[in-house]
Amino acid sequence: MENMQENENNTPEKDNKLPINGKTPDSGHSVKEMMAAIEAILFTMGDSVAAADIAKALNTTVEDVWKVAALLKERCDRPESGLMIQRFEDSLQMCTKPAQYANLVKIASVPKKMTLSDSVIETLSIVAYKQPITKAEIETIRGVSCDYAINKLLEYDLIKELGRKDAPGRPILFGTTEQFLRSFGVKNLDELPSMNPARVEEFREEAEDEVDSRLGV
Repeated sequence: MENMQENENNTPEKDNKLPINGKTPDSGHSVKEMMAAIEAILFTMGDSVAAADIAKALNTTVEDVWKVAALLKERCDRPESGLMIQRFEDSLQMCTKPAQYANLVKIASVPKKMTLSDSVIETLSIVAYKQPITKAEIETIRGVSCDYAINKLLEYDLIKELGRKDAPGRPILFGTTEQFLRSFGVKNLDELPSMNPARVEEFREEAEDEVDSRLGV
């Protein structure tokens, strides 16, 4: 009975010096200490935090941060926790589980609902699959002005400016944001579903036809 009680009280990492791939974390901290530190960092910062920044703060490797964060995620995934750990490409964030939304809105302001029209969704899809891309290139594919859609997507923090294209006029390049990943429940762009090849070909042909017409071909 005594051993059973001891096992129940232990977290998945069990021992203070549980090795990760045969070694303790490079920082010299125990796994439990690293879990506590990462939890404190994510809770305090609120927004996502780059794994590299956490590794630097804890004097350890990014690899160890991911491994210990996975243990922390396991703990948060238990039904008695109202929090969850999300990974977005190279960063981590502590968030409230969606199931707790109904409880939170009773004491907090209801966030502004994101409303995306068909034209905005289409523009976002083009940016997601063709990024980095300019407004003119999006309009070439869609065949219509996309000022409204671009402004809405920027307002909702679903796309951002990535820089400028090395072309006449130095047009702005757009790409998706971390909020885009969060909103659509994916860790990185590689997890996006494959676009229908026929639709990709359609995009390409539309763009080529538009370019040809402008050149008088």
